[in-house]
Amino acid sequence: MEYTSGKRSHDRRELLQEGMIQFGMPTLIENRTLEDNIDLCSRLGLNFIELNMNFPEYQVDHLEQTDHLYELANKAGIYYTIHLDENLNIADFNMLVSEAYLETVRRSIEVTKKLLPLRDLYGDSSQPLTLNMHMHHGIYITLPDRKVQMYDRDFDTYMQSFSLFRSKCEEWIGDSDIMIAVENTDGFREYEKKAIEFLLESRKFGLTWDIGHSKATGEKDVPFIMQHRDKLIHFHIHDGKEIPPKNHLALGDGEIDLGERLRLAEERNARCVLETKTIEALNKSVGWLKE
Repeated sequence: MEYTSGKRSHDRRELLQEGMIQFGMPTLIENRTLEDNIDLCSRLGLNFIELNMNFPEYQVDHLEQTDHLYELANKAGIYYTIHLDENLNIADFNMLVSEAYLETVRRSIEVTKKLLPLRDLYGDSSQPLTLNMHMHHGIYITLPDRKVQMYDRDFDTYMQSFSLFRSKCEEWIGDSDIMIAVENTDGFREYEKKAIEFLLESRKFGLTWDIGHSKATGEKDVPFIMQHRDKLIHFHIHDGKEIPPKNHLALGDGEIDLGERLRLAEERNARCVLETKTIEALNKSVGWLKE
């Protein structure tokens, strides 16, 4: 396929704020098709869509129809990032399971390579194209006096899986301008922090700061994130509250110092997904940014 440039929306950044942040949206459950998501992205003046592999329509075999994805995005003047399946568990003790997840990552990286030219056309070529991933906590065994995380108990086996994962991702990504960003969710476990620090030794891995998850868990991940702030490459931006815990709120509906978080994102030249869960909240968030 010969890729050609569509109409570029030069005023997208200015539509939202004077800064240079690239803003995007998640795939929303109210939108049943990719076309619906793209129409909303264009209408709101956003730069990109984060394709979520938790949805059946964005499984890797669908994403591998890259000519179709490229054509739709090119026509609209946007690009994509990818959110890997939240169940991704490359350290599963069942090797049949872990190998399936590794193969999913390999194929997702190949998809990202084919979509990378869209970033050069409609995004910021100084920002690597990202695949976002969660850390799977694994199972725990409940004892009378405590819970034992199996990955903590069998830490050496756990780390062997991450050693393989890191080396394979480096091989699969090669010299492409692609990075895998590890996202905080409900608080990193201590064994996960060690695995993340191991991944961050590679130039192919970075961090995603989900500021809403962070707020809803009492900012317990902030010290670790700030310790590695030079690895921040991606943000999930939504408002949140601590008591009671709430996140994925529209910007302005929670307690987060959004200006401070956005200044850090701009300082780090990080891409920002406005990760609300409804069209209404996304519209409100874009309106907040414009103001």
